[in-house]
Order: sequence, then structure tokens, then C-alpha cells
Amino acid sequence: MPSGILGGNLDGKSILLIISGGIAAYKSLDLIRRLKERGAAVRCVLTAGGAQFVTPLSVAALSEEAVFQDLFSLKDESEMGHIRLSREADLLVIAPASADLMAKMASGQADDLASTILLATDKPVLFAPAMNTRMWEHPATQRNVRTLLDDGLASIGPGQGDLACGEVGSGRMSEPLEIVAAIETLLGETPVAGDLPLMGRRAIVTSGPTYEAIDPVRYLANRSSGKQGHAIAAALAQLGAEVVLVAGPNNLPDPGGVQVRAIESAAQMLAACEAALPADIAVCAAAVADWRVAGEAGQKMKKDGSGRPPALALVENPDILKTLSQLNGGRPGLVVGFAAETEKVVGHAQGKRTRKGCDWIVANDVGAGTNVMGGDDNTVHLITAQGVEDWPTMSKDAVAAALARRIADHFEHFGSA
Repeated sequence: MPSGILGGNLDGKSILLIISGGIAAYKSLDLIRRLKERGAAVRCVLTAGGAQFVTPLSVAALSEEAVFQDLFSLKDESEMGHIRLSREADLLVIAPASADLMAKMASGQADDLASTILLATDKPVLFAPAMNTRMWEHPATQRNVRTLLDDGLASIGPGQGDLACGEVGSGRMSEPLEIVAAIETLLGETPVAGDLPLMGRRAIVTSGPTYEAIDPVRYLANRSSGKQGHAIAAALAQLGAEVVLVAGPNNLPDPGGVQVRAIESAAQMLAACEAALPADIAVCAAAVADWRVAGEAGQKMKKDGSGRPPALALVENPDILKTLSQLNGGRPGLVVGFAAETEKVVGHAQGKRTRKGCDWIVANDVGAGTNVMGGDDNTVHLITAQGVEDWPTMSKDAVAAALARRIADHFEHFGSA
């Protein structure tokens, strides 16, 4: 994602990032970049294990600061000792936090630079565990985590999914944007009233599936959970927008500070969207059924004994994204669609943006094995007139936060255009 999406919520803040051993250390390079995008100063400590996965040169290039590694370096101790490193930071972040380093922290060991800094600090500490799922679930690791939390440290993650070792389970380090959000919360840098970039803007967000009735007990639908759309509605509201969430059937709690319009069918969703106009922003994240039954049966359809299923005549549902994109008057200033694809994800989404006439398309792969529909993570590509932005895999909440920031950045630069 380009610079500017995340804003400058960490201006003037100093972060000491400790990178311990593990394949997840590569994510720490992106974390440095995300923190600096938000205006933070970042100093880094690289453990011996961490240096096996990322180089001091790459860390120094991204942080624009010297990298500290050796507890007994005379030069470092004379110019920037471990006490100063810990005291001059607003927050210490350990990402990834290995099982070994967490064990040292829990027992109060101080046999290298990282563990000595952590024992000497009087500042808040956030740790992001990352390891093999069996290591994470081991009673010793869980005991150490409880000790650290009881000592007042904060943690984020780990997440679940495919691990570098080939196993599946808990142990994935949280994504950089999730860690950034946790850092902002710990430092009290979440947006406050009067400093909300979308204050005065009105947004319509669609979410979830639609149910298209076949008879009083059966319907056509899809696997959408509504998690991504609900998260987007919440993220826009957190940036100050007045949000109307038009939601298909789902099992999610209503987001706070959002007006919810519950619907079932595509026709009802379109009517609710039109009733919510005018709006500055429309985000069509719902997985709307493309077709509905031409004539809904008034009574439950019964088997007739022939062994043949009933013939269902289908007709096309109204195109909500296209309708909102091509309104002659009252068109939202920014219309964002979603494209759930199982192949040629970017290519199909680019074509969809042209056909529908919307400004942006958020494309994602929902093919077999992705677990996007109903899952908690998403990998998206933002397609605009300027090109394609490939975003990293992250939680749906993090995708929503990044998209909301991107929308706010758009209005800051282009006004209502």
C-alpha cells in the first residue's frame, strides 16, 4: 500500500522494536515501514536469532537508524547504552516474540541485549508471539505468557492458519497493520472527536449475503458471513463517517455507532441503499445473489414421486453496484465495489470495474481452500484508475481499517470528486 493510507497518528512517538528469531521476522521489516508511515521514530534491536532471518543492513535501511545487537559492544554502550535504549522509547515492541525470548522475560533473565533492555525498562511492552503451533500450545509457553500478562505486558496474537513449517494451527505472528493498531491503542493515539478525517461524510455499506426465496422455507444464497462488510462499516464510523449498514442475514453483532438496515433479498438491499441516499461514500461489500427464482412458490414445494426435481426458472437480480455507480444525479462521490473471484482475480476485477462504472474494486480470491468466506483473514487487491495495489494478507478488521484510511486519504486529496 502506498504511503499516506495510514495517516500520521504516531507523529513524535518513539518505538523500540526488538526482532527475535523466527521466519516471521520478515514481517518486522514491513512493520517498520508501517510505523514510519505514521510518523513514528523506530529504533531496532536484533537478537542473534533474528539476525539469522533478516539482515542488520535491511533493518537499518528501513528504520534509518543504527541497529543494536551486542550487549557488550563498547561503542554502543558508550554512545547508546541499554538503559537509554529502554528509557528513550515510548513503547517497546517485540515482533516476533520467540518462545525463547518470552521464557527469558518470564524468568527475569538478562543474558543478551534484548533481555537486558526488557528487564531494565519502565515503559509499556507489547509482544507478538510467533512459533510452531506445538511450541505455542506447550504448557511451558502458556505459563510464560500468563506470567508476562500478569506482569502488565500487552500481547497481540498469534493468529491461526498455515505456518512456515507446513503445519496448520495457532502460531502465526499478527500482521503488521494489526500490530500498528495495537500500538496506537496502547499509546492512546486512536482518533478523537474533532480530529476525524471522515467527519461530515455519509457512507452506505452493504454486507453479508442475500437470501432469494424459492418457497416459504427454501432459498438461494451463498457462504458470505458479513464479517468484512461489518468491519468496514465500523472502520468508517471510527473515522467519523455517518454510516448506514445495509446487511443481509448474518450472525454478527451490529457495529457500534452505525445505523443498520436489515434486509433479506437483493431487491430489498437495493431499495434500502436508494433510501439511504444521498451519500458521499458507497462500499458494496455484500455478496449479492446474481439470480432469483422467477416466481416464488406460495407453499412449500413437495416431491411428486417422479424422482425429478422441480424446474426453477431464474431471473437476474438488480445490479446494486452498477445502479449506484451510474446514477444520473446523487451519485456517491466514491463508489467501491468488491469482486470475489475464484480465478484470474485481478483481471476479472479490472473488467468488473469498467463494466459497473465504479471508482474502485476490492478483489479477493475466494476459491477452494482460501477460507475467505466465513474466515477471519483476507488477501485483497485494490484496483483503481491508477493501477493495482496488492495488499498483504491480514485480518478482515485490518483490511477494513486500511480501506477506511485509504478512503479518507482520497477525500483529503480530491475532495468530493
